[in-house]
Amino acid sequence: MTTQSIPQPFTDLQLELLKLYARRVPEQDLLEIKRLLAQYFMDKASDLADQVWDEKGLTEEEILKQHRRTPYIHQK
Repeated sequence: MTTQSIPQPFTDLQLELLKLYARRVPEQDLLEIKRLLAQYFMDKASDLADQVWDEKGLTEEEILKQHRRTPYIHQK
């Protein structure tokens, strides 16, 4: 008999959070956990952006010189 694996609808992170939320946690603690998670992912994104910045040899001056605005088209 072969065992088929059923695809899990949740990611490993979601499963860990579900375990946490299954416990009684005060609202203030939940807010702090949300803040910690947001800070963690913000730090990861910032580190990745720094890595790309370094790999491309970008400088602040180069970025500020680039025109990145969408042209305004006036319609009558």
